[in-house]
Amino acid sequence: MRNALGLRPLTARSVVLSTLLGLHPPRLPARYLVRVGDLFGIAEGTVRVALSRMVAAGDLVQADGAYELTERLLSRQTRQDESRTPRTRPWDGTWEIAIITADRRPAAERAALRQAMSELRLAELREGTWLRPANLTRPRPEIVQRQCTFLAGRPEQPPTTLAGALWDLEGWTATAAALRSALDEAESLAERFTVSAAVLRHLLNDPLLPPELLPADWPGPDLRAHYEHFERTFEHLLADHLMT
Repeated sequence: MRNALGLRPLTARSVVLSTLLGLHPPRLPARYLVRVGDLFGIAEGTVRVALSRMVAAGDLVQADGAYELTERLLSRQTRQDESRTPRTRPWDGTWEIAIITADRRPAAERAALRQAMSELRLAELREGTWLRPANLTRPRPEIVQRQCTFLAGRPEQPPTTLAGALWDLEGWTATAAALRSALDEAESLAERFTVSAAVLRHLLNDPLLPPELLPADWPGPDLRAHYEHFERTFEHLLADHLMT
C-alpha cells in the first residue's frame, strides 16, 4: 500500500518543508524547526544539517535566525493552497483552448511550458493543443501568455466523454479512496503526517472539473475535508509543542 500510494519516507527535510508550506507566512526560527523535528523523533543535529543543505539547494533562505521558503517554493505553496480551496466559477459549457503558437523553442522552455500548462490544470488533447472546461479563475504565467493563443469553444462530442478521455477520473478516485483510508487508519503522528503530504500531492492533480462532468461519487470534497481535519489537529499540536 505504501509504495502504491507513493508515500515517501519521513525525513528531516520533508518535515521542515511540509511544516513551512503549511504556515502563512512560511517562516520559523531554527529553534522552532528543531522542536518540530523533535515531535517526530528527529535529532536536533539532523534537522540543522537538513536546514543547511536546504539553504544550499535554494529551498530556504535564512535571515535573523529564521528560515523561510524561497520564491520557487512560495509558488508551490500557492498551488497547494489553491488545491485545498480552489477558485471556481459557474460553468456555462465553454471550454478554454490553448494553442501553442511559438516555434523553435529550446527543450528547457518546452518543458517549462508543459509544467505551467499542467499547473493550470489544462490537459493535452494533442501536441500543441491543451484545453479544459472554463470554470477556474487563476492567472496565467508569463511563459504561457507568451507562447500560447487562447480560444473559447464548445466540443461537438459530449463534454463528459471528452473529460473522461482527457483525465483518468477512475484512477484519481481510486487513489483518493486509498489515501482517505490510509489517513483514517494511520496510528502515529509520523504516519498521519506522511499520508497527509501524499494527500496534498494528490489534490494538486485534481482536474477541478465542473460538477456536471464528474462522477456522482467524486471524492475530491471529502478528501479535502479529511485533510483539513488533520491540518487543524496538527496545527493545535504544533502550537502546543512550540509553546511548552
